[in-house]
Amino acid sequence: MVPSGFSRVAAVDCGTNSIRLLVADVNPATGELLELDRRMTIVRLGQDVDRTGRLAPEALERTFAACREYAEVIGRLGAGKVRFVATSASRDAENRDDFVRGVLDILGVEPEVISGDQEAEFSFTGATKELTGRDDLTKPYLVVDIGGGSTEFVVGDERVRAARSVDVGCVRMTERHLVQEGVLGDPPAEERIAAMRADIEAALDLAEETVPLREARTLVGLAGSVTTVSAIAQELPEYDSARIHHSRVSRDRVREITESLLRSTHAERAAIPSMHPGRVDVIGAGALVLLAIMERTGAEEVVVSEHDILDGIAWSVA
Repeated sequence: MVPSGFSRVAAVDCGTNSIRLLVADVNPATGELLELDRRMTIVRLGQDVDRTGRLAPEALERTFAACREYAEVIGRLGAGKVRFVATSASRDAENRDDFVRGVLDILGVEPEVISGDQEAEFSFTGATKELTGRDDLTKPYLVVDIGGGSTEFVVGDERVRAARSVDVGCVRMTERHLVQEGVLGDPPAEERIAAMRADIEAALDLAEETVPLREARTLVGLAGSVTTVSAIAQELPEYDSARIHHSRVSRDRVREITESLLRSTHAERAAIPSMHPGRVDVIGAGALVLLAIMERTGAEEVVVSEHDILDGIAWSVA
């Protein structure tokens, strides 16, 4: 039964590295979101897009397999409205029509390849709607969503004041700097890490042209790289959303974890209890993006949110 005043909606967010589903009952009048099902599948849709400009056939098939699973969940829970949002990788690919047709066939909705500005608005709404009224967090917020192919920066109070999407993400940085002739440096050479850091700094320069990064008083971090860093910081025996959501990680701890990840081997990273198998090879790059942002902005800590663009999409449907 859908509670009175609520609508049952499904939101799908398809990024460069993962595809995620949220089915929820939402009440726009009260600002309540009751989660029924939230799941994530690593599909690496952006595999080699940076190099080839095309979505790989095997990446499309992995994505469509996840869509078939999600269609079953949406049908079983009876979500009346579905919105499917696709981000960086499918925005850049020459063969994006193959992707659009496949999703439409499986889920009955066309994926919306949204702009960086729309992505920023959804991320900001999803991440900050529950923070309203907290007296321990000072506005304005800087919301950073570190994805596979891009990172979104959004500064705002109740509403977005400025936003920018830049092309640095955990997959893109790993493929560009840490993979040589198809082989991941394990651990990567220092000069490779330095080149990656320079790339990230250049992207932060671009972001700062539009977004006053240093004016923010609270840094809110979203997506798998940030949540995984929080899980490692807390030494969780397994990935635990409830303990990760609204946790705080200091800049010094983020630096320790980043340096450790970039010095470690694939086997050492895979042995971390809270590590998703699909993040093992890209987490070092993702953590470095977070660290660079904290050093650039002077943020002493990051507030970690499990609620992000998915929740913002759900609100937009309602």
